[in-house]
Amino acid sequence: MSSEQVDRSEALLRAEALINGPRAVEYGDALENLSRIATGWSVIAGTPITAAQVAMMMAWLKMARVASAAPGDNAEDSYVDLLGYGALACELHWRQRRG
Repeated sequence: MSSEQVDRSEALLRAEALINGPRAVEYGDALENLSRIATGWSVIAGTPITAAQVAMMMAWLKMARVASAAPGDNAEDSYVDLLGYGALACELHWRQRRG
């Protein structure tokens, strides 16, 4: 991603393009992929972790990276990834509520 100034609409569009484009092709269905991660993390943590929680934890990882970035660092990718993980967590929440 280039370092030009990006407004919120552009950031959301970039996140949408990533999670519905290259990342979807590379990793497959988000629920399936995040569920596989949740299974492994549940073993490591010794407690059940859901796919939605994985998405929220990945969003937190991106927030931690942005928070620790030095002024002037190129953090745009982390911000866009944060938006993408937030959207995936929301979708998974809605899927789980619908059953």
